[in-house]
Amino acid sequence: MKNKKIKRLWINSLEVEEVRKGFNSLLDNSKDLLMYEEAKARQISDWLVGMNASQLYSLLMHEKGVNMTLSVGRVQSPLCYLIYQRQKEIEQFVSKPFFELVGEFKTANGMYMGKAKNIRTDTIEPLQSFVEDNGCLLDSEISGMVVSVEKKEKRVKSPKLHSLSTLQTVANKKWKYSPAKVLEVMQSLYEKKLVTYPRTDSNYITENEFLYLVENLERYKELLNVTFEVNLKVNKRYVDNSKVQEHYAIIPTKTIPSDTNLNGLTTEEKSIYEEIVLTTLAMFHRDYVYEETKILTSVNDIEFESIGKVEIDKGWKLLFTKSVEGIEKKEDDPVLPVVVVDEKVTSLLHSKEACTSPPKPYTEGGLINLMKTSGKMVEDEEDSAILKEIEGIGTEATRASIIETVKKNGYIDINKNIVSITKKGELLCEAIHNTMLASPAMTAKWESYLKKIGEGSGTKEVFVAQTKRFISDLLETAPAAMQEIETVSFAQEQQTDHFGSCPSCRKGTMIDRKTFIGCSNYRNGCKFTINRTILGKKLTDKQVTDLLEKGTTSMIKGFTSKAGKSFDAKLTITDGKVSFVFEM
Repeated sequence: MKNKKIKRLWINSLEVEEVRKGFNSLLDNSKDLLMYEEAKARQISDWLVGMNASQLYSLLMHEKGVNMTLSVGRVQSPLCYLIYQRQKEIEQFVSKPFFELVGEFKTANGMYMGKAKNIRTDTIEPLQSFVEDNGCLLDSEISGMVVSVEKKEKRVKSPKLHSLSTLQTVANKKWKYSPAKVLEVMQSLYEKKLVTYPRTDSNYITENEFLYLVENLERYKELLNVTFEVNLKVNKRYVDNSKVQEHYAIIPTKTIPSDTNLNGLTTEEKSIYEEIVLTTLAMFHRDYVYEETKILTSVNDIEFESIGKVEIDKGWKLLFTKSVEGIEKKEDDPVLPVVVVDEKVTSLLHSKEACTSPPKPYTEGGLINLMKTSGKMVEDEEDSAILKEIEGIGTEATRASIIETVKKNGYIDINKNIVSITKKGELLCEAIHNTMLASPAMTAKWESYLKKIGEGSGTKEVFVAQTKRFISDLLETAPAAMQEIETVSFAQEQQTDHFGSCPSCRKGTMIDRKTFIGCSNYRNGCKFTINRTILGKKLTDKQVTDLLEKGTTSMIKGFTSKAGKSFDAKLTITDGKVSFVFEM
């Protein structure tokens, strides 16, 4: 390939027309070569950090009596630490009561409620004193007056077009789909030529895409059985050539499925495809319009604020009436009665007791936004600015797989879409505490130089050398820091997952390592193991215990031979190996 001119094909859709257009406008390769050097530097350094830090902390844990293997990485580790921090905030949160002053107001046209502005006390006594000092009593009627009535018409534009992150977040809220599932479904829809490139971080399209959407608007509407008067004016909230650098937002392609093909999609594919089409249609719809009313009521110089909302035009929200299931609905602001300035009202003041609430735990979909906005958690202004520019840690294409890696490594549990850190995850976070591995800032420092490589003003060699210096420093400082970590309780918990002494070497203990039961004396040469699953049959704890203590199990049904035939047999240990015993 020497001295050969190289051009790049860059497309956002697998449609024939788009592929042809891409081949007719191939891109120069010089920029891609710099991007290749940048990516290679990142890949090598990520590998160096992962290979060295993972083994370092695993060995340090073994020295403290904890037989676990830790996986450490530039992106997965700070993600774990952010989850760990949130969980600690929730665990350490002490709920405190507080009291507010509310008013119940009666008028000729109806009743409304209001809350005293800037009045909040930790106990009931100061609130009572405040009310009495203003010539009032709690739970006693007193005259008040309407001071002001303010009405404003407010408009809410439809959501921006989807990037992969926003689609993953919405799908998790609506249908509890994991980010990995959304990416998998999107890839399937992309290969079926129904949607544009899925791994995009853009929420904008260019005027070219806008034109083909306009041409196919009626067909999209007919497909989803919706009707509305369209607005064909180009809006920079959605259409902006200057905001599209590599890939544009996720939108439907010109390939529109028939009703049969649409119904032939899986439930997940149909839900996500319709979400994409509806979000695209929404930009041609009317604004959501409502009237907000604010009433200011004075009771002996105590001012109460009441806020009400009346919908005027649902606009684009009409498109999503079928797809809001699963999203928590906030209570709408109440409709307020008609009142006029200087109108007298009958007032009844009450104390309202409530409690401070802890931070909410992350949902699986929320982890996407957590990674994308991690710059907010970094104190250093320069690092924070870089993270905001590159949109946090990970990329649109990798964030879902990072979450899956963290789950697979046993650092987090997800129960009913709520994310919690595991004991293993806590140990990892305590081990990397006060190191760059625990902070998204490490990504910021990396990306500031990696950007220079992509621009041609930095080199891969310099960056890799910096990474090696970081690792050398970690190797020196980590052992001392690990001495302060308390691992006794975890080590004791681990010891409960054993099945007695090893029948082969008679020195080690048989420990459950999830996929197999192995001897703790393996470092000294004992290779005896029992697979948890043998020929398609998963062994129970009792069967493993019988095999180790009695030397044989009872009859086990349902083994599957290599030929695919099912058979029954007992297991026994012969010459240090597990073998079958068949009934005669």
